[in-house]
Amino acid sequence: MGQTPFVMQLLDTLAALLLLLSFAMLAQRRVATLVELFALQGGVLCAATLLLAWRTGEENLLLSAALTFGVKVLALPWLLRRMIRRLGVYWDTDPLLNIPGTMLVGVLIVVFSFGLAQPISALASTATRSAIGIAVAVILLAFLTMITRRKAMSQVVGFLSMENGLFFGAMSATYGMPMVVELGVALDVLVAMLVLGVFFFQIREQFDSLDLDRLESHQGGR
Repeated sequence: MGQTPFVMQLLDTLAALLLLLSFAMLAQRRVATLVELFALQGGVLCAATLLLAWRTGEENLLLSAALTFGVKVLALPWLLRRMIRRLGVYWDTDPLLNIPGTMLVGVLIVVFSFGLAQPISALASTATRSAIGIAVAVILLAFLTMITRRKAMSQVVGFLSMENGLFFGAMSATYGMPMVVELGVALDVLVAMLVLGVFFFQIREQFDSLDLDRLESHQGGR
């Protein structure tokens, strides 16, 4: 029993680290570093899943951790790095908000997320229900990353980070989704990344840019 408080403190620390990584992604303008932060976020999520599996004895969480490591730490970052090199997209252009303004909005989102998640946390019966607010914050911060970026590649990384938040929320509220659902989601994400890769190459060949503003101006000119 003496190990329980330590394990829960470690889980809370990993949840806080997941939130800090979301803020780091929000402030990052170098696309390659954004991918590395996403991979690190996947690693933290994998470690939290393993700790929760040890704490609860849920064997399906071990499979979830292995799936998270294989897809979000190895496969997707490798695919994103390859796309960045092939497309030559290394930096994002000026965002819709400057970094101080974006971080301020991020802090307000975190406050809002904890208030929004409080009724859900009260109803949840899991040991990690206190982390539901962090999961909601990670989702909303990833969404903020998507809407403030101009490069399509950065928006894709934001979308993948949002999926990390959804997985962490499911794990915090219900000890994870059924394995069939997780396998289906992982397969859908991989297929979506392959399709987006082809789509990006087609855009680059047609417009010689992945900047969404330039694509919109080109469409308006037509």
